[in-house]
Amino acid sequence: MDQFSSHPLYRKHNLDSVMTSLWAFYKNKFVALFITSLIMSLGIQLLSLTFDLQGLMNISSNPEDIFLLVEKMKAMIWPMVAMSLLGLLCTTILHYYVIYNPVDSKATIFTSVYKSLKYFIPYLVILILFAFLGSIAMVLGLFALIIGIFFVMLYLMTLYFFILPILMVEGPNIGNAISRTFKLAHRRFWPNMGWVAIFIIIVMIISLILSGIVLLPFTGSFLKMLINPEEASKAIDFMTNPFYLFLSALTNALYVPLVPIFAVILYFNGKAREEDILSTTTGSDEPGKVKVEDLYAKPKE
Repeated sequence: MDQFSSHPLYRKHNLDSVMTSLWAFYKNKFVALFITSLIMSLGIQLLSLTFDLQGLMNISSNPEDIFLLVEKMKAMIWPMVAMSLLGLLCTTILHYYVIYNPVDSKATIFTSVYKSLKYFIPYLVILILFAFLGSIAMVLGLFALIIGIFFVMLYLMTLYFFILPILMVEGPNIGNAISRTFKLAHRRFWPNMGWVAIFIIIVMIISLILSGIVLLPFTGSFLKMLINPEEASKAIDFMTNPFYLFLSALTNALYVPLVPIFAVILYFNGKAREEDILSTTTGSDEPGKVKVEDLYAKPKE
């Protein structure tokens, strides 16, 4: 018997059950998910302090300042790489916790930190491959103008959500993970993309609302930056304010855990439907499953 069959997210979903399961799991595991996301968000905010935003704002468009701009951009590369790796590492840890904690009492958020590491490198390799293929797809999408670009982005996001759950449930085999990602994402292609689109819109709305709340204490500086572009370099100082950084990390930690929960729902939905199809075609004694011989049996008198 599949160890994940008792997982609260493992079932054939419709849109209503997706949202219900997402919210129920989020509330039930909120403390561990929130604290982990908060630590990650604070780390990213601290790394962002290495960016000389005020210096960038003061650079003019004069040709002699181009070299200065290039140098400043070069200095930002490694902090950006570190921020990306930290975010991806946190994502890996959260995925492991969401997948294994409900079926294994020993899989706490602390054990998830080191047990998830074996999936991190395969995850990075797949993302690099997908980034390369995605850039080609984005260029091709330009031929269909805006609609084509948005479709490609949505398609890539749909594929992305399947990657880590597949690696963690079916093994860290890169080739298998890529093929299974395409297979499960395409099995119910339009519903999957529809759910992803709705989820992204919900997260964007939540993010905008929370960002607006965070900016309330700094409304004066923000408005000054919008009204007076010449004073933008001074007004932008609020973005390095410790209070602003903490509030930003706090709000990010509220919606970041939604991503791994949704990804696991999407994967378990595909896996449950796949197993349902297999049990129908190969036969099963489980209640509610249809055996292939039953389809051709004579009707009972």
